Amino acid sequence: MNHLTHLTNIFLIGPMGVGKTTIGHRVADILERTFIDSDHEIEERTGATIPLIFEYEGESGFRKREQASIAELTERQNIVLSTGGGVVLNADNRHHLHSRGYVIYLQASVDELLERTAHCRHRPLLQTENPRERLETLLKERHLLYTAVAHITIETGHRTIRQVVKAVLRHLKKIEYTT
Repeated sequence: MNHLTHLTNIFLIGPMGVGKTTIGHRVADILERTFIDSDHEIEERTGATIPLIFEYEGESGFRKREQASIAELTERQNIVLSTGGGVVLNADNRHHLHSRGYVIYLQASVDELLERTAHCRHRPLLQTENPRERLETLLKERHLLYTAVAHITIETGHRTIRQVVKAVLRHLKKIEYTT
């Protein structure tokens, strides 16, 4: 299925826990593209985990690192990039993502996201008394930004990883033949 030649970059956006990294790996393997996780790249470059960066530099320090990383990563070719949930908060990130690749917004309900992130300790923004309230607030703040940046939204809802991957590939194949 690697005939998707003009779609040189595919960028996955959406909230934490929606499956961007897992889906991205699978899509990249099938399309014979390089997979990159922007959060992992930041950790590699700094030698520190995302929670540690948040602890020492705060969210604003992390966002500056994320902006520099997105600016560089989106210039690469033939990649599938999974991004952090807050990547859309920065206008430069939104511009780079939308103009340098095909952006897919993976979407899920708060209940599904809570279920998927319930045991995660490496998500600094969920280390709170009320993770549900925090997720609801984050989605309220970010949903319109996700939809504005995305070329397509794919609901991950009660679907398996395989079903979401198939939906992504079906969509990519469809646009390949219509553009």
